Amino acid sequence: MMKNRTETIMCPRAATCLVLMTVALVLGGCAGRYFRDAGSPPQPAPRYELARLPYSEYWSGIIFNGNKIGFSHFAIKASDSMPGCFEVRSQAVLRFRFLMMDKKISLVSYDLIGEDLLIKEFLYDYDFDGSTLKLSGGLRDGVLEVERVSKGHTEMETIPVDGPLYPGSILYLYPVVKGLEIGRTYHYKIYDSETQSIQDVSQEIEAYQESDLFTGSAFKVTTEYFGQEVNTWIDAVGRPLFEMALGGVLLSGLESESQAKAYLLEATLNKDESLLDFSLIKTPEPIERPYEVTGLEVLISGLGSEIVLPGDDRQVCEYRGTNVYCRVRATDTGGLVASAGTDHIPQSTYLEPSYTVPSDNDEIVSMAQEITKDASTKLEQIDAILKWIGKNIEQEPIDSFTALDVLTKKKAECQGHAYLYTAFARALGIPTRVVSGIVYAENFQGFLYHSWAESMVAGQWIAVDPTTEHLSADATHIKFIEGENLSSLVPLVGIIGKVEIEVLRVEY
Repeated sequence: MMKNRTETIMCPRAATCLVLMTVALVLGGCAGRYFRDAGSPPQPAPRYELARLPYSEYWSGIIFNGNKIGFSHFAIKASDSMPGCFEVRSQAVLRFRFLMMDKKISLVSYDLIGEDLLIKEFLYDYDFDGSTLKLSGGLRDGVLEVERVSKGHTEMETIPVDGPLYPGSILYLYPVVKGLEIGRTYHYKIYDSETQSIQDVSQEIEAYQESDLFTGSAFKVTTEYFGQEVNTWIDAVGRPLFEMALGGVLLSGLESESQAKAYLLEATLNKDESLLDFSLIKTPEPIERPYEVTGLEVLISGLGSEIVLPGDDRQVCEYRGTNVYCRVRATDTGGLVASAGTDHIPQSTYLEPSYTVPSDNDEIVSMAQEITKDASTKLEQIDAILKWIGKNIEQEPIDSFTALDVLTKKKAECQGHAYLYTAFARALGIPTRVVSGIVYAENFQGFLYHSWAESMVAGQWIAVDPTTEHLSADATHIKFIEGENLSSLVPLVGIIGKVEIEVLRVEY
């Protein structure tokens, strides 16, 4: 019996990038009218040493798509144990409804920095619906050392660093310390704990403005990273009064501690599916019986330059002006040679273990072998894995950091299902990759964001959807990106809410 993908398609993990600081009102794309020139800025341009910052902490509330969903707290003080260093502590807590369930996300971070803002040590604690991740480490001799711990699984990573490196927590300290001079631009690198990667940051001090959305005047600072643009208004004492991202859908603003934490009650009372409504891509005409679609041709707009759609035998995409034409075909597994032999592997990474997909873990390996003990071909192995996941892993919109999280909790959303399936498949020697994109949801009459997997059998990539137990996923699975790391999902943040699709042809 086919599963109802109304409850399974839309993955909230892409929304974890919401912890990128946030809060206030939805401006509906008309932000310009709310901000006015404030005259001549203070002279000389404000610039502060860390030891002389006019503030030691601030609180912000967070609103997404018109609904208050959380708060953030920032605090800085001189280190008692490390002279000349400073401790930056921050917290972000989100709570919102998704698929009729309450989701809770929290981050508590600690950064030890020098007077020059450079990273020295860090400790980050994440909790996504009970799935926990702890990152710790520091910069030593030009190498960033990172230790990850999740569900008892520990992994060490060393990242060579070329040039100065800053923690993500200093994004709004940097222009305050370097100088809020109109026209100045800054370029630097940060370690982003959410994607666990080093990212380039570009900032420009654009204007000095006032607004009805905050009290007083402030410097407009435009920050670009992850391919996204965030506008922040920083006052003369260095506090971010107001911030706007995702074209005004994600906002944040200064509040008192009590006001910021009041989101708990509002989130409990809020029954709107804000994330779902925001991300749904409606089609002018519905696609009937999407599970039976074997061929699909669409014209996609709104991707911009952030995403170049990947292609293979199953999916072919090309630009037509500013739009992207895609032709997708479901793989006929009956035409494949159901051999247990070794396929040609284009990239060894499709068999290698990773932190997210620990396919060499003893528990993963033994479980994969037990699940497929009666299977004699790769297709039979894949089918056995899908049936086991469908029977043993509950479908709930709960985030997971690794396949081991899913195996331990026995519940996950689509990306967790893809992680676990990929770990099992790689453990059995089946080249497999995690992919993300969109899938048609019949009950919503539109496309929703989703993650699934692709496995190579007999030299062909087959789209495998562990969430819906489909060995050859239907042609409404349109792949946007490939990759199992959180950093690979970043491009999706910039396009959610912007994409439109015209269905040109449907084949059954």
